[in-house]
Amino acid sequence: MTRKIIIDTDPGIDDAVALTASLFDPRLNVLAVTATAGTVTAEQATSNACAIVSMLDPPRYPRIGKAVSPETASAIDDLFLNGPCGLGELNIGQTQRQHLPTSEKVIAELARQHPGEITLVCLGPLTNLARLYRRDPAAVNLLDKVVISGGAVNVAGNASSVAEFNLFFDPAAASEVFASPTTKSLLPLDVTGAVEFGVDLLEQLPSKQTRAGQLLHQILPFAFRTAHQRLGRELVPLIDAATIAAVVEPELFDWTEMAGKVETQGLLTRGMSVFDQRLRPEWQTNMEVALTADLDEVKGLVRRSLRYAGQKS
Repeated sequence: MTRKIIIDTDPGIDDAVALTASLFDPRLNVLAVTATAGTVTAEQATSNACAIVSMLDPPRYPRIGKAVSPETASAIDDLFLNGPCGLGELNIGQTQRQHLPTSEKVIAELARQHPGEITLVCLGPLTNLARLYRRDPAAVNLLDKVVISGGAVNVAGNASSVAEFNLFFDPAAASEVFASPTTKSLLPLDVTGAVEFGVDLLEQLPSKQTRAGQLLHQILPFAFRTAHQRLGRELVPLIDAATIAAVVEPELFDWTEMAGKVETQGLLTRGMSVFDQRLRPEWQTNMEVALTADLDEVKGLVRRSLRYAGQKS
């Protein structure tokens, strides 16, 4: 059986890799790609989502949801690691699709069409899900579960010393989602940040003659070059691709029931994910969290998914 999913994303390079793996995976039925601001602006996120799907031309076209600029989000972005448009040196410009429905509307409509069947996979800030909670909470209750790429439990952040980018960008939205009763699975940097690849990955990508290979060969070299030049890193984590791996094969990850909240007001701790890890926790558990995984198997799964995308494109 295939799993029906919606991918909520702020398409940078990592997101594009995750979308490539997802759109051709026979175990997944990607009903929609809903854009959100984060790595890039809302307008650019929508353009990138449209461009990635169009370039890949998957066998089943997902619906596209338009990102809306968040009201209280951070002024930061992640362009210094993803390029001026978020996709390396791939310049796709702005979309002309002015009549796309908003992302939360697409999620709500699909949730009602497939009650209890959809997994919402959040690869970017949680703005769209929080908007849906406020505007149409009944639709949220129709989702099967929510899988979130975000947060950090026992490791440093990547947007600040303590905060992961997705939660840092829109901490108010993240706080609402964490506090919600929806069934949640969290993939923090503790595990996703460890799914790292060396430059040898470029030699294992699909042929440039395939649609998947053409996209990947245009965006991933930029990621490795920028990581080396700006961070002094030789390995690049594919955080969002690791999150998709957790949707496809959750048994590769070790899950722990935890109680988590998001700091929204701290001067130094904005967007920090805080977990009650006392001997006698006082907070009620509200999510399952993957802290470790079989990293070799997860990385192998990512490589195989990308090669399969090349075979089918």
